[in-house]
Amino acid sequence: MLAEGIRFRDRALIPIWEKVLAGKRLGAEDGLALLETFDLPALGRMADHAARRRNGDRVQFVVNRQINPTNLCVLSCVFCDFAAKPGDDHAYEQSLDEVLAQVSDDLSEVHIVGGLHPKWRFPRYLEIVSEIHRQFPRVQIKAWTAVEIDWFARMERTSIEDILIRLREAGLSALPGGGAEVFSDRVRKATFRTKIGRERWFEVHRTAHRLGILTNATLLYGHIETYAERVDHMLQLRDAQDDNGPDDAGFASFIPLALQPGNTGLASRQASVVEDLRTVACSRLMLDNFPHVKAYWVMLGEDSAAIALNFGASDLDGTIGEERIAHYAQAKSPVGVTRETLVRMISDAGKIPVERDALYNTVQVWEAA
Repeated sequence: MLAEGIRFRDRALIPIWEKVLAGKRLGAEDGLALLETFDLPALGRMADHAARRRNGDRVQFVVNRQINPTNLCVLSCVFCDFAAKPGDDHAYEQSLDEVLAQVSDDLSEVHIVGGLHPKWRFPRYLEIVSEIHRQFPRVQIKAWTAVEIDWFARMERTSIEDILIRLREAGLSALPGGGAEVFSDRVRKATFRTKIGRERWFEVHRTAHRLGILTNATLLYGHIETYAERVDHMLQLRDAQDDNGPDDAGFASFIPLALQPGNTGLASRQASVVEDLRTVACSRLMLDNFPHVKAYWVMLGEDSAAIALNFGASDLDGTIGEERIAHYAQAKSPVGVTRETLVRMISDAGKIPVERDALYNTVQVWEAA
């Protein structure tokens, strides 16, 4: 059936499309219908419409480097092949000089996350930020997940606000979105029982927003979570974004992260391309107050990420440099790509490549170059 320019094979999508055209918010039942639909062409058109309404044909990317100073971690999350215990063959920790050697003036952003090291204290993590900022003042620093911020506060016996203020003064620009996993008590008990839950995760991000620190949000999918739990996760993020005041920084992007099964035992295979595209499109349509939905090529793979640019995604993340976390779980994507590769991926999708920084300020519009 043809409805407002889209030919629908799944009639369940028609009332959702009418809501989208009218600017009405989608509910939980709508989200489930989006994740369950077989009508991928119509779903893509709907999500692309929502993305164009917010960002036009512009798709963002950043020249960045991901730095993981250590994989030693006091936690034992079932889904993580990256973390190590002292004595493990793959355990490592980097010196400050080794961290600094990964930074260069041609970067716009460094993205820093790692394990909760059993012996490192907060001053060491703080020094990483302050020294990068001192030696490379042009490079913006996006660092430490909510899990790490909580760990720092517990080590220092202080508040989240105090930790974030000290990091901001040292040169922190933004927070990544990791550590959210899925806002489901059932999933948490089964896969990351010792890790912070949604209440603490939201506390960290709300505090950051109030302090003017831009943050991001993630969803780990493709394991034991249900579609209903995925949708509920999105709705909780949407509510949190609504709660931000006019002077709060807020969430910049939402990043659906496809589980890399590795040796976790949580899934026999990675989520299919169809599942990836449904999840990206659903998040774009549900999260109407998020500026961007990211097609994280590291976990989706380059081809799927490129297709996702016509399924609601308006950001590809960045060049990365040397990604470790997903690749310890046997991700098949490259460990890093070039600026030219990202420009080509975006152009081939019929979009305009826009190079940005960590705060989504435009560095260069490549169509005009």
